Amino acid sequence: MSNTSKPDTQHFTAIERTDVDKLMPIELACHSHPWSEKTFLSCIGGRYFGEKLGEFLQVIEKDESCEQGIGFYIGEYVAGEATLMDICVIPTKQGKGYGKVLLNQFLTHAKKLGATKIFLEVRAKNIAAQMLYMNAGFIEIDRRTGYYPSSSGFGYEDAIVMSRSY
Repeated sequence: MSNTSKPDTQHFTAIERTDVDKLMPIELACHSHPWSEKTFLSCIGGRYFGEKLGEFLQVIEKDESCEQGIGFYIGEYVAGEATLMDICVIPTKQGKGYGKVLLNQFLTHAKKLGATKIFLEVRAKNIAAQMLYMNAGFIEIDRRTGYYPSSSGFGYEDAIVMSRSY
């Protein structure tokens, strides 16, 4: 008989340098060209902010609690503007609303820091993410031709630059 897990409580905690080894597998699973560990570490502290989303799961058969990471975001704040640098949800939890939860937490955090303008970039072929961002009030403001290496490994893909204001 397999273990049955029931979602109970969601919570956010600030990302620290010691979290990177636990978050890298999520990063690697979510992107065809993921950040390196060095890049990830360089985006913690200073002008960067980020949180990881965990969910307490009650394992019914064993009657014990365990914490499983769901995803994370990394943002950058400079002079009244915030940029969503990275956002990831583990593939087994994608399509269940966690991306929206993470994005809303990022927006709330950015607003508390004083951001009045928010920016992000998204792959032109990532329609699901573009819809998430549009539903959150983002609009396309530019396109960077050939910005991302293609996920197929051949050629390049455009980046859609999106923004929203408070």
